Amino acid sequence: MKKNILFVALAAGLLLSSCASKKDLLACQTENKSLTSSLQSAREDLAAKNARLQSLEEQLALQKNQMTNLQGSLDKSLSNASQNNVSIEKLVDQINESNQYIRHLVEVKSKSDSLNMVLTNNLTRSLSKEELKEVDVQVLKGVVYISLADNMLYKSGSYEINDRAAETLSKIAKIITDYKDYDVLIEGNTDDVPISKTNIRNNWDLSCLRASSVVQALQNQYGVDPKRLTAGGRGEYNPLQPNDTELGKQRNRRTQIIITPKLDEFMELIGEAPETK
Repeated sequence: MKKNILFVALAAGLLLSSCASKKDLLACQTENKSLTSSLQSAREDLAAKNARLQSLEEQLALQKNQMTNLQGSLDKSLSNASQNNVSIEKLVDQINESNQYIRHLVEVKSKSDSLNMVLTNNLTRSLSKEELKEVDVQVLKGVVYISLADNMLYKSGSYEINDRAAETLSKIAKIITDYKDYDVLIEGNTDDVPISKTNIRNNWDLSCLRASSVVQALQNQYGVDPKRLTAGGRGEYNPLQPNDTELGKQRNRRTQIIITPKLDEFMELIGEAPETK
């Protein structure tokens, strides 16, 4: 009986011991899995950081190479500047001279624009409402253009000036005489209809003869200095509008009085330009 009791107790102890060992084993296995997962994550993180480090090292090497190239270019530029005896001070002086010349040009243009505006206003005020219907006054790029219709200046199909034009030309001559610092170009223009006159070969002749008539009238009748006057003809080759309508032809048949600052003043201005090396 005692033996049986002892055997039962021993069996119970072994069973309890076996249960405890299984729990420990499961715990160890769980911990091992956790450690293995942590190790894998650490390895992956290390690999990513190593790749990042390699990328940064490559970028640093590239930047060092660029710095070396830039330094080489700078050294070469400084060497060339030294060989050519070009100093920063000299460059600054040249820039200052150029700026002064630009300011001078701006002042001259401003003065010219102001004079042109006064000239245009004075001429416009002197003309009557009826005259303004046939006389167009404009300022384009510093030049005053006075455009007169052919039917107010000339006899039909002719280059002879009619009596009706006398009063208008006298007012224009007064303006030209008042502004002595300007040269005057008289430019004749026609439409594309061929001229049929025995003493006029073509529209070139007609445009030139009409311009010459106005020049001679300004000189002989209104006392404009002929040294300031130039006569020129452009025939049918400078139209304002297409010649396919009567209105277009009428606009193209015109004589322009072009008032510009004297050429020698521009040449003097060019002579004042700073020298460039």
